[in-house]
Amino acid sequence: MNEELDYAEMLEIPVETVTVRRKEKKKRVKEPDLQEQLVEQINDRLEETPAEEEDGTYAESTPIQRIEAIKPRRAKTSRIVLIGEFVAVCVLCATIFLTNIFLADSAINTFVRGLFQGNAQTTDTRGYSDFKLSPVVNDYVDAEIAVSETGVLSFTAKCSVYAPCEGKVASVNGDAENGYTMEIKHSDSFSTIVSGLKNAYVAVGDGVKANIPVGFSDGEGEVRVMFYSEGTLLNCYTVNGENQISWS
Repeated sequence: MNEELDYAEMLEIPVETVTVRRKEKKKRVKEPDLQEQLVEQINDRLEETPAEEEDGTYAESTPIQRIEAIKPRRAKTSRIVLIGEFVAVCVLCATIFLTNIFLADSAINTFVRGLFQGNAQTTDTRGYSDFKLSPVVNDYVDAEIAVSETGVLSFTAKCSVYAPCEGKVASVNGDAENGYTMEIKHSDSFSTIVSGLKNAYVAVGDGVKANIPVGFSDGEGEVRVMFYSEGTLLNCYTVNGENQISWS
């Protein structure tokens, strides 16, 4: 009643003519979830299916697994792989470091040096004077060796013929009838050419030593030995009575 009186006084109208009505608040009806409606509609349709076609299957709402739930596992696996690779690299570096100190000539160090040095190992800059010459015939062979003014060493004897020092066969030409001629590379600048051989014991690419024969002379033809440095015939050597060759 006090509320009616206050309202009447505010409007300046008689109290008897004022009636206050309160507006009732409407309750909000919760709308059904669309997902649940769809499930119910499908189940209703299935219930209306004839018995012979009915298989007892009802629609169910199954939560979908989100990709975000799988990502943490993949990220964890990637981290484990990266850590494993890092540890492997560290172990390899430590192995190379330790072997380089204690085993300088080990296989792994040789392999690594080959990777970084490239073709540097195939370069042989030694000159002819860096080689010690050996006899081209055995000591017991009775061969008279002569040296021309131009530096051609020659002899005629039935014997085995040796390389003056170690090297690698660069070429072999000729035949048994006309004689074989071979070139032996001792370094990039120093080489030896031997001609007049009846037989050649080596082939291109073979390594030779000073104490292993490279060919044979039947004593019917002259054998010639020539030393070259960068394509120039050398005559700066001497031969003593024991067929020993030395640089002069």
